[in-house]
Amino acid sequence: MSVIAALALGALVETASAAVAPTFTAPAPAPTDTTPFYVGASNGTIQNSPLVPGKVFDRFIQIWLENTNYASAASLPEFQALSTQGITLTSYYGVTHTSEPNYLAAVGGDFWGLYDDNFVAIPSNMSTIVDLLDEKSISWSEYMENMPTDGYAGFNYTNSDGYTYYVRKHNPLVMYDSVAQNSTRVSRIRNFNDFAVDVGNNSLSQWIFVTPNLRDDGHDTTVAYAAQWLNYWLPSLLNDTNFNNDRTLILLTFDETEIYTINNQVYSILLGGAIPSNLRNTTDDTFYTHYSTLSTVEANWDLGNLGRQDTNKTVSNVFSFVAEATGYQNMNVTDIPLLNITETIPGPLNPEYWVPYLAPMNGTGGGSGATFISPGTNMSLNMNTAPAPVNLTATMTGGASIALSGQRAWAALGAAMVGVAVSWL
Repeated sequence: MSVIAALALGALVETASAAVAPTFTAPAPAPTDTTPFYVGASNGTIQNSPLVPGKVFDRFIQIWLENTNYASAASLPEFQALSTQGITLTSYYGVTHTSEPNYLAAVGGDFWGLYDDNFVAIPSNMSTIVDLLDEKSISWSEYMENMPTDGYAGFNYTNSDGYTYYVRKHNPLVMYDSVAQNSTRVSRIRNFNDFAVDVGNNSLSQWIFVTPNLRDDGHDTTVAYAAQWLNYWLPSLLNDTNFNNDRTLILLTFDETEIYTINNQVYSILLGGAIPSNLRNTTDDTFYTHYSTLSTVEANWDLGNLGRQDTNKTVSNVFSFVAEATGYQNMNVTDIPLLNITETIPGPLNPEYWVPYLAPMNGTGGGSGATFISPGTNMSLNMNTAPAPVNLTATMTGGASIALSGQRAWAALGAAMVGVAVSWL
């Protein structure tokens, strides 16, 4: 399939997947209340290690919504009101399509060539942000709305009303075996009833990833519906010091655009008590991507890095006010690379441009720490020694041209990894 055809098909599929839904109905009086609708019973208060102070913030919370173009979110009063309380990131981008690879990238620094939403399990020697946090004893957790049990590894879950609200593809850490196959780690992937209890007991972790269900995040509904959910869920929490204190940084963002044929700019806001008062109700036009969430956390706690795209300076700028406070030098990226090149990025999850899982490249991330190397990693198989991509689905007539395109894409990706801005054509 050609790049143009793939993008066009993706746009049609993605647009057709959303359906108009009824007006949002609150599942409980407040987001700090438990409810049977969330399915999974609370498993008690989470146990965290002692607080590790950061340079700018002590808690980082990501809240992800789904499939919305920048202008669509920017036009809604709910997002406009939130923007007055924080910093609107006017040049923040998803890193690919579809949804699932964006979630993979945000915690692992790579999406491994994936371009669909199928069941994946990343081998245990592929590291994540959890490895970096655990090295410094920084507590972490995820909260997944409508997930039936903590650490649930199933592909999806259907509530008793017959609707499938929870999906694995929006749960980034459970897709990595280094978390999912570790009983201690996987128990920190929690449900929304756990969230209510943890907020009430003032026991939230320091690094948190929040995923609403398929309706509330706008995937199966509309961005207007997601805004209604936000209006119920977030404002009261912003006023709750158990959730948001003066050392809390919150990123509200979207995974990707709804339309695949435009570049992947998504509406994103930095919120929380850690935002300096003089920066509230301002904008920041620095180029950021989902990889910036990794490098920003690395800079704040002076962590190591994953040796993936978190060390690619072109796509991993640290949020500016954090960069200034930590002494990190951002790149001035004026030629923004295309980040909607679905199906063309080589990787072990791309059957058309297949390459094996590669070792991380030693590099420098947002912090000064070393690249994390998981046990069992073959360091001799890396980007510099990788074989040319193989088309596992090639036909006798079409394989040669596809393989050639894959080699070009692989070369461009290699250039990007050493910090060269790449124009994808």
